[in-house]
Amino acid sequence: MGDPGRLRKRFEGPKRLWDKKRIEDEKALKEEFGLKNARELWRMQTSLRRIRREARRLLSSKGKDLERRTEQLLGRAKKFLIHNPDAKVDDVLLLTTKDILGRRLQTIVAKKHLSKTMKGARQLITHGHIAVNGNKVSSPSYLVSFAEEDHITWYRKPIQLAAPTEAQAKAEKTEAAPATEAA
Repeated sequence: MGDPGRLRKRFEGPKRLWDKKRIEDEKALKEEFGLKNARELWRMQTSLRRIRREARRLLSSKGKDLERRTEQLLGRAKKFLIHNPDAKVDDVLLLTTKDILGRRLQTIVAKKHLSKTMKGARQLITHGHIAVNGNKVSSPSYLVSFAEEDHITWYRKPIQLAAPTEAQAKAEKTEAAPATEAA
């Protein structure tokens, strides 16, 4: 199967594990964005921290190939995080955790009303009912680019989220009945 290479953690945990204010803030974010655990939040915070660190290095003019690195950073930020085509490196420093959590597939599926709740969106994604550009995506933490956002659909056929009420079922039967009598 191949050598997996060097395995490493994809997140940095908090410096103070039992800080009450941090725990309350994380709990609010977990509920708002339907995250499974704090590790998912820490992973997004770590990726944002790396992006912002690179932006600070570019602004301080440290390192080689500043123009190339600036273009790479802005290209990635414009693709996933900043919808403004005239964005500068300073705009990258203004990004927050909510900005990156808002670009997750789980959040966008819930905002597009493909599910009723964030947890429902997570379930639909993990069970393989959601597709991006026609390809099934089963990871709720998938970062959706602005170009892919309009191409989020059901993978095969749509799932009916709520069972029809008796009134809706009767209305469908009465609509179908005149069509058969006319034939």
